[in-house]
Amino acid sequence: MKTLIIIDLQNDFTPGGALAVPDGDKIIPVVNELQPQFDLVIATQDWHPAGHASFASSNDAKVFEVIDLNGIDQVMWPEHCLQNTEGAGFHPDLNTSQVEAIFRKGTDPQIDSYSGFYDNAHLKSTGLAGYLKEKGAKDLYFVGLAAEFCVYFSIIDSIKEGFNAILIEDATRPINAEDFEKAKLDILRRGGKIIKSDSVRF
Repeated sequence: MKTLIIIDLQNDFTPGGALAVPDGDKIIPVVNELQPQFDLVIATQDWHPAGHASFASSNDAKVFEVIDLNGIDQVMWPEHCLQNTEGAGFHPDLNTSQVEAIFRKGTDPQIDSYSGFYDNAHLKSTGLAGYLKEKGAKDLYFVGLAAEFCVYFSIIDSIKEGFNAILIEDATRPINAEDFEKAKLDILRRGGKIIKSDSVRF
């Protein structure tokens, strides 16, 4: 079963949002065009409670500063994707009619969750891996935002869970291009694949 995983294509991660990824909205037509080619389409959604520990405002820290948070290096983010706000909603141009299930992450006020599978401390599972295994999914194709954070960590966790992970490179965008290059090298080193959307033909 060919499965498309759409990572955090939310208003706060696109231009005009609280934590906008440069040109993050440019991938939406590509993602919409890809969806009908897949048997299963899943989406993840960053879903933070107010006062989340990853927010700079919760720690008297500067935005993008890295601090030690319960033994884990944590980037201090601007407040974003607050539960039940417009910023946490999917971008209005994203076609969600084929999305079968939505997995929310970052709900624990003390632990950030980049990956769609686990929080950053790997203490809690979102249930995504079990859901996909029950469905018989093996090949997972990843798109969404941001490339070197939530997309990358989702891919790494999927490989650890035994899935075949494929990044569709032109259907993602990074916050920092240099960090994305490092992330791509690590994906390949771990056995993942990187392709372009025009090579997705089933």
